[in-house]
Amino acid sequence: MSTPSHVVGPAAGHPHTHTVILLHGRDSKAEEFASEFFESEATEGIEAGRTLPALFPAVRWVFPQAKPLRSERFDADISQWFDMWAVETPQERNELQVPGLKSSIDLVAQVINDEEVLVPRGRIILGGISQGFATSLALLFADSKGGFSGLCGFCSWLPLADRATSVICEEDPQESLAAMQRLYGEQRSSPSPQLISTSILLEHSQDDSVVPIENGTRMRDILGQLGFSVEWHGYEDGGHWVNEPQGVDDFVNFLRRVMGTVSGP
Repeated sequence: MSTPSHVVGPAAGHPHTHTVILLHGRDSKAEEFASEFFESEATEGIEAGRTLPALFPAVRWVFPQAKPLRSERFDADISQWFDMWAVETPQERNELQVPGLKSSIDLVAQVINDEEVLVPRGRIILGGISQGFATSLALLFADSKGGFSGLCGFCSWLPLADRATSVICEEDPQESLAAMQRLYGEQRSSPSPQLISTSILLEHSQDDSVVPIENGTRMRDILGQLGFSVEWHGYEDGGHWVNEPQGVDDFVNFLRRVMGTVSGP
């Protein structure tokens, strides 16, 4: 059974051409994240003042909901994709992350399977904010098929980054990808050549007080070592959220490029 999702679109009268799957952050809710995310508006050219659903009326926006999971540090159940000791220092007690991370990978994989009934994987964009994108990225490696239209992450990091760094073999890129697959899942087959062809957008603000931007640049650098081409945007401000307005415009431009479509009327 797939995890519950909050779904928006496509707009009435528009065919469903693409799906964007976005995972919320820790201690958040899918519908709350969607509502706040859709308050963002483009500011460039004729698209100025238009929200994301208005700009992309043929998109089905899917916001999966994480299950309540016990936080060892706070001794309470909270909405999170995996437990962790400290968001600002994710390498601390990283053994706490593994059970929830692998469970959430399975849940989100089912969401993707459900969407692939509607559109091919090449028309699916996967992403999220903070812990949500950390989970999406772990799924990318665990799945190792690639083939998504793109990945987009906001103010995030690579989970188990210390372990990832230790398994990367620069002399053998394919073995590095296989090691990453084993780190986040089970190696049932060799990673697909399509894996590193996936377009990745990363955005992070320097004044993010929840996830330091250094965690984001480390993720960017590790992905580069693995052979991915990453579009990186660092902003002076924006906090632990999507930078506005430039970050929103950068996201819109990324979607238009990977979808190969123009905005709606």
